[in-house]
Amino acid sequence: MIRYNVRGENIEVTAAIRSYVEKKVSKIEKYFNDVPEATAHVNLKTYSDKTAKVEVTIPVPYIVLRAEETSPDLYGSIDLVVDKLERQMRKYKTKTNRKGRAQQNQPIDPLAGTDFEQAADEEADDEMSIVRTKRLSLKPMNSEEAVLQMNMLGHDFFIFEDADTNGTSIVYRRNDGQYGLIETE
Repeated sequence: MIRYNVRGENIEVTAAIRSYVEKKVSKIEKYFNDVPEATAHVNLKTYSDKTAKVEVTIPVPYIVLRAEETSPDLYGSIDLVVDKLERQMRKYKTKTNRKGRAQQNQPIDPLAGTDFEQAADEEADDEMSIVRTKRLSLKPMNSEEAVLQMNMLGHDFFIFEDADTNGTSIVYRRNDGQYGLIETE
């Protein structure tokens, strides 16, 4: 069951807006075998130039779904964000099921079972002082799954526990558009 945490900046979150968000975001539940216990964090922002930005983050087992959209219409932004989330889920499920069939001749569904905490990147200012700290729990996965997770988050790197070596590894996007892997000893 997905719970909803809907916040507004420069806008009052009315019952109609909350209901619309819940109705639209609940569409992604069809991609799960068992709907996980998760909280959808929805931020609604309006700007002085009459545009509305909607950000949705849903941490679920093994992945973090995140999308944001800006458009002149708040409801339109919500629709666009949900479309992005659905594309992410279809892409993720397709890749993981293809990989599972290739390795074991059967589909795998990594979205069936454990808690997952995802960290975003840390920010630092010009003086090299740490202004933000994130804690994360590393989940075992292979490098291909880590690249997929990194791309879904829109980050340039991703830290994970390598399922094969049980060591901490990092995948990153290189300047040439390819991916790199750093393995620790």
